[in-house]
Amino acid sequence: MESRKVQFVSRNMQRLVAGGACAWIFACSTANAQPAPRCEDLTPEDRETSSCVWDVCSQRDKELAINELQAQGYRKQDVQLFCHAGHWISAVRYSPIIVYGDRQPSDPGSFASVDASEIDATAADHPAEILNQLPGVNIQMNAGQEHLTAIRSPVLTGGAGQGSFLILENGVPTRSPAFGNVNSLIEPHHEIADAIEVVRGPGSAKYGSNAVHGLINVILPEPGEGSEIRASYGTLGRWRTDMKLDDGQHWLLGLSLQKDDGWRDSTGVDQQKISVVGKFTPGDWDTTVWLSAQNLNQETGGYIEGPEAYKDEDLAKTNPNPDAYRDAWSVRVGARLERPLFAGTLRLTPYAHSQAMIFSQHFLPNGGVEKNGHTGGGLMVRYEQPLSDAITWRLGADGDLAAGYLREIQPDPFGFFPGDTRFPQGVHYDYDVDTTVGALWSELEWQLADNFHILAGLRAETHHYDYTTHVPPGINGRFNVPADRTDNYRFLTPKLGAVWNVTPDIDLYANYARGARAPQVSDLYRLQNLQVVGEIKTETLDSIEIGTRGMAFDGRLVYDLAAYWMDKEHFFFRDANGLNVPNGSTEHKGVELSAAWDIAEALSLNGNVSWSDQTYTFDRLIGSETISSGNQIDTAPEWLGNLRLDWQATKRLKLSANMEHVGEYFTDAGNTATYPGHTIFGARAAWEWMDNNEVWINIRNLTDERYADRADYAFGVDRYFPGEPVNATVGVSRKF
Repeated sequence: MESRKVQFVSRNMQRLVAGGACAWIFACSTANAQPAPRCEDLTPEDRETSSCVWDVCSQRDKELAINELQAQGYRKQDVQLFCHAGHWISAVRYSPIIVYGDRQPSDPGSFASVDASEIDATAADHPAEILNQLPGVNIQMNAGQEHLTAIRSPVLTGGAGQGSFLILENGVPTRSPAFGNVNSLIEPHHEIADAIEVVRGPGSAKYGSNAVHGLINVILPEPGEGSEIRASYGTLGRWRTDMKLDDGQHWLLGLSLQKDDGWRDSTGVDQQKISVVGKFTPGDWDTTVWLSAQNLNQETGGYIEGPEAYKDEDLAKTNPNPDAYRDAWSVRVGARLERPLFAGTLRLTPYAHSQAMIFSQHFLPNGGVEKNGHTGGGLMVRYEQPLSDAITWRLGADGDLAAGYLREIQPDPFGFFPGDTRFPQGVHYDYDVDTTVGALWSELEWQLADNFHILAGLRAETHHYDYTTHVPPGINGRFNVPADRTDNYRFLTPKLGAVWNVTPDIDLYANYARGARAPQVSDLYRLQNLQVVGEIKTETLDSIEIGTRGMAFDGRLVYDLAAYWMDKEHFFFRDANGLNVPNGSTEHKGVELSAAWDIAEALSLNGNVSWSDQTYTFDRLIGSETISSGNQIDTAPEWLGNLRLDWQATKRLKLSANMEHVGEYFTDAGNTATYPGHTIFGARAAWEWMDNNEVWINIRNLTDERYADRADYAFGVDRYFPGEPVNATVGVSRKF
């Protein structure tokens, strides 16, 4: 019997014609589907090129259909097969969200993703534009490609912003754990990505240090997905070209070029990204290799200052720091090698990365210049084996070696008042650090009943730092330079989750997880005069989450509702006066709802809303800012929301409207200053004027709202990064 696999994709479903069974497997409803021809009525040649069904439902056909679905990433318990009109039919519960096999659609916990079609439609010039469409995510754009991240958290800066979110590309960390950066989303090639997945809540039990509040995984396209060229121009002076060149079998080249004149004074950006992906099968090894690189040269806009300064149209266009800049490059290589071994599957993932960055610290009053970089690499090993029909066991080991540096210099004298010696001119820090990271982890998945399974995991991790300073140790104004030293950190991160399939359409889930991060290099060795060397501890976050996900109305509505509570200890952050706080504690609780509703065949509504209450749980009375237990954490909006309406007006014309809402938030930890929030509207139209040829227009900030991408209160003043005025981007694309 001939073997054939064909995949059809729609908004909330997947249909699969699977295996030698020619069985018709569908996700939600086949009311509008055309009946498949009988295989008996076709010649063997025709069966190879068409989707057909056999008149007899055999057990062999059923097994082949299940195997095909499992190969696509579905679990057996997510599929119900029954015989109808001579062929097997299966109600598949959810479309798979796969991170190279690391995550299954029915895992406990919260995750969301955007696929290639959504990435193309958004045409994001900044990662915030695509990621802020997902629940619980709040990426604040600063100047150019600079940004700050929040996932079930306040918007974090400094070491907290560097180390609280794990950034992955093809499931591999883009940086070694101790060398994070708050702007690290500039590095992955998200512009041409096949998908971007966001896991909300701790992921340290599997992924290790830095997956504290969540992780972002950018998945590169692979050979065989087709070629595409896109070009666009925006009314704010932004040019962009993206292309994917696919040989159809072994190699795919991705390239993105952006030139932005900047809508504010002296804020031009030039950015280039390239990626190469190859697929091979040497012997028993299923092998994927990739290279990804990025270069950024930007003139950086500084904060505008003063109460509600963002509302002043003329002031918003100015740049108080016209000499500010950021230059950065990065390169990453990796491979994923997978083969059967004994009764299971072995996967090896070697990787290496290197990056360097130099920028002016325009956000600090003394205006220093920082240069940093690191080179590292390692190996991720994973083995998975079913122990029985009900139990699957996974075991992994990770190792990472890296060498990095940081230099900080203040070129000009500065003081808030005559005789202020806290900010001396000259070199503040100049150090090198070598790091070694090792980890072992294990996971056990147990199907206790047909409709109930648990997932338990534990990871043990160790970090070693070897630090050398090239400037004299000691106190120098506000700056504290440690003497040469070594440091070690060890921690365990467990998780335990359960999923109950209440009905074929509804799941209930519960999840406990601990997130942890060893300190960033800058946490440990870029100290201040009020800190004690060696006082920094491992930051931990314990999370409890419950939720439900499923579908209704014959699959036309798909939803996910989650509630969480998290407690963080040994929180390291920087206060409104630029002083490091090494031992804070916070509490985070919230509710997130996301849904997609096919209102009609040509009309759909997608959106999410997130509510959170995030508070400090300690007191601090040092300096001019008072932090009291129970205060709201600054830059933590109570409400976030996103809504998009899509209308397929004709076969070739698609229209969309969207809304993004950011609620009110405090801009300082003392809760004395606030930003009122904003609601921004946008629209898109796309016309396929020929097959595989499209012209489109995106309009951002449709009502020309005066708002701030980021609002902050620091050093006694309100300061803002103003949001873009109304603007339009026109583009063309061709697939081939």
